[in-house]
Amino acid sequence: MQIAKNSAVTINYEMYNAEGVQIDKTEEPIAYLHGGYDNILPLVEEALHGKAVGDTVEVTMSAEDAFGEFEPELVREEDKDVFPPEVEVGMMFEADDPISGDVILFRVTEINEGTVTVDGNHPFAGMSIRFVASVIDVRDATSEELSHGHVHGAHGHHH
Repeated sequence: MQIAKNSAVTINYEMYNAEGVQIDKTEEPIAYLHGGYDNILPLVEEALHGKAVGDTVEVTMSAEDAFGEFEPELVREEDKDVFPPEVEVGMMFEADDPISGDVILFRVTEINEGTVTVDGNHPFAGMSIRFVASVIDVRDATSEELSHGHVHGAHGHHH
């Protein structure tokens, strides 16, 4: 079966930065719903379209096409008192963007005497990425997966 709109696709992947250093890879296969559901990077989805089990794709993307440009305004220094006492570097916190009203996920990047630095950028923001994926499984998505907009089950979303 070839990957087409409304396919449930399972892949393994590796990601590399511009210097060729591996920055991420799957420990377990991941599954996504193919066909514009925003479950995977658009250029990767485009490259996978029409592929079948056993096929491999390689996509090199600019920061803009991958995880976005680094936005310095998303790095903020906050008073340590607004965080729980057990705050640690690497912890994630949600906050409302006062301008857009969107929820932004911030990662703690530094803790000082009275301040905590948080970063709302994706950890790979600003990076050109080479994404290499191999297709493990392709099947028709269920009606429930289509209505929810994501794959359920072993390597997909769990409710």
